[in-house]
Amino acid sequence: MAVTPNFYHSPRGTKYWIPNVPTPLKPATGMVFGRWEDAVTLYQDYAQRAGFDIRLSTIARYKGVITHRYIVCSRFGNPNSNTGDSMDVTPASSKQRNSSFKVTDCQACIKLKPVKGTEGYSIYKFIEPHNHGLVDVDNMDLTRGRRQLTFTEQEFIHKAQTSGFGATVSHRMQASLKGGEHLVRGTKTDHKNFARDIREFIGERDAQMVIDKLNGNMLHLENFYFNHTVVNGELRSLFWVDDICKCNYNAFGDVVAFDATYDTNKYNMIFVPFTGVDNHQKCVTFGAGLLYNETIESFTWLLDSFLKAHVKHPRIVLTDQDAAMKQAVSSVFTESTHRLCMWHVTKKLPAKVCGDKLENTDLRSRIHKLVWNVFIKPSTFESRWKDLMDEFDLGDNNWLNDMFEIRDQWVPAYFRDLPMCCLMKTTSRCESSNSLFKVYSSSGNTLVQFMLCYENTLNAQRFEHRRLQYETTTTSPKMLTSLPIERHASYIYTHNLFKEVQKEIHKGLYSCGLDRVETVDGCRISFVNHHDKSKGLVGEFKVTFTLNDGTIECSCRGFTRIGYLCRHIFCVFRNMNIDVIPDQYVASRWRHDVLPPKIFSIDVRYSGGRDEKTIKRQEATTLFNECADRVRGDLENLIDFVEDMRMLKEKIYQAIPEKPAYNSKAVVISDLTGYSEPESVTATAPKGIRNKGCGTSRRLIGPGEKAVERSQKPKRLCRTCFTYTTHDSRNCKAKDPKGKKKAKKSSNSKGKGAQDDA
Repeated sequence: MAVTPNFYHSPRGTKYWIPNVPTPLKPATGMVFGRWEDAVTLYQDYAQRAGFDIRLSTIARYKGVITHRYIVCSRFGNPNSNTGDSMDVTPASSKQRNSSFKVTDCQACIKLKPVKGTEGYSIYKFIEPHNHGLVDVDNMDLTRGRRQLTFTEQEFIHKAQTSGFGATVSHRMQASLKGGEHLVRGTKTDHKNFARDIREFIGERDAQMVIDKLNGNMLHLENFYFNHTVVNGELRSLFWVDDICKCNYNAFGDVVAFDATYDTNKYNMIFVPFTGVDNHQKCVTFGAGLLYNETIESFTWLLDSFLKAHVKHPRIVLTDQDAAMKQAVSSVFTESTHRLCMWHVTKKLPAKVCGDKLENTDLRSRIHKLVWNVFIKPSTFESRWKDLMDEFDLGDNNWLNDMFEIRDQWVPAYFRDLPMCCLMKTTSRCESSNSLFKVYSSSGNTLVQFMLCYENTLNAQRFEHRRLQYETTTTSPKMLTSLPIERHASYIYTHNLFKEVQKEIHKGLYSCGLDRVETVDGCRISFVNHHDKSKGLVGEFKVTFTLNDGTIECSCRGFTRIGYLCRHIFCVFRNMNIDVIPDQYVASRWRHDVLPPKIFSIDVRYSGGRDEKTIKRQEATTLFNECADRVRGDLENLIDFVEDMRMLKEKIYQAIPEKPAYNSKAVVISDLTGYSEPESVTATAPKGIRNKGCGTSRRLIGPGEKAVERSQKPKRLCRTCFTYTTHDSRNCKAKDPKGKKKAKKSSNSKGKGAQDDA
């Protein structure tokens, strides 16, 4: 409740205000305190009721011994007289801030002196009047004392920042959670200032702090691997892998994709995560690196570090068409097959092929249908490609010819014999992972902050895996058929993978039928007809079952491509009364128990809180919230609970009277980030990096994107070339500079001209 102060005029007309506070709550001359902190607490409580703020002032000493101490009103003192001469044309050395000041030379204070022979103090003078208006009690939350951020607020700001939320948003979230801005310590500016303090604490020691932290992880964490390079005192590259990444790679590292992404840190270092697919068909990270540039040497170093950490080569490595990546992969992953992203190839079609042929014919759909076909053989692809080029007269298209020359690096037909060749055909998984990392990180982050954001991203990724694993082990999926083999599949696969296998079993029952069976050289050969929804024949597939060793193979090569059996084999199994999936055809990567239990332990989580003090503080917060929730609807118990909390607070404040050293700004920031101040700095963050992703916010648009944009424009009839297109007679290429129509060109020449323009 607000209390109006008493307002007076002195005999000389000076205004002054005396707080309207009950006498028992006021300081008084002669009061004795056993400790200095008790005196500060008393005057602070009085100031809160009166409507002003306080600060500690002069400490008088004689021969090193304290003789007097003052606690004054926060508006004590005189403003700085930084007035300039209006006739002086000399430019000032620094720009003066046009800001207001608060000090009014207010003399309200208490003056204390030590009590001889004790640690106590006594008040020998109390000046009560103020020469300024007092703050209404309802606005005391805006005073400097009440705006001081507690550790809880500082922790919230830091956690929000490493989750992708700035200081302004964190303040707004706090106000919403607590029920209003008046219940939040600090304003938006105070929150921004603390975020600035974190960056200043890191400062030029950024790279050294990260190196020291990762070196410490190598010493104290099981199977943690870290490598880096420093050139002329500048950090040039980083690579790190933790134990969970290694476990995931051992289980799911048959196919690995990696791609560079930008705008994740303030130094423009290139972030390169390595991505795969786990047994729930979700993205999983195998490790990550930061690079100075995108040269062959940088990528070679990165892949060498990856191989040192994981030892074994992946079966397939997927990247985009970056030339440096291609050279590095071929030189390091000598036992792997390098595959190019199909999407990066096919997206260039609009820019490389004449627009009329793409828009006015079915060329695009036929090219896509051909190159994405996973069932045909290389010889079939080559013959169909040649027929397509001849039909549309594209034999002289340089880009299409170049893509055909490297067809064995991107067309699925050339990977059909590789296990798990259809697990990833594009780098879309990389794009998804990169997008997730950017949700948590931003281009203004220091390396320390980026590493914290990276850990938060991995926590989110691993939590999703743990949630899906929990659902798999605690729930049972619904069966679509009465076949025992479907029930058996539900026991061995994760739920997400089981849905795919279940679809194959269902299709094998209702969409596939046995045409005939032959026995040749100890092999049972079944010919399965595959029908669509309208009972039309899709194709005939040959399933070969070797009677001697029980091996089975389908001509669609489904198990080789994706790691689980196809509908045609399930159709044959039903005919042969086989009720379980043979162990040799259950790929270990899809089993629900492929990973060791330790990866789900709370001890290996980045947010696990290994520190005992952090664990106990979290436990105390949880206990308080549980008690408050229990009594929230009972006013009488709530009053008792608040009183108990107040008594507990007084007990703690008496036991720990002064602000502990561990609440100093440097210690708080070090505790929050987990990064300590380095003893010496031998490596600094790189400067002057200029890569593809470090330009202005104005993005460059490539020819492919321009072509797509042009294709979306409404078509109109050109009266010169008489085609529906995006140009008209004024800018038609069939019109010569003098305004006369040119002879109509063949479709081949027009295609070549459009290609040259692109």
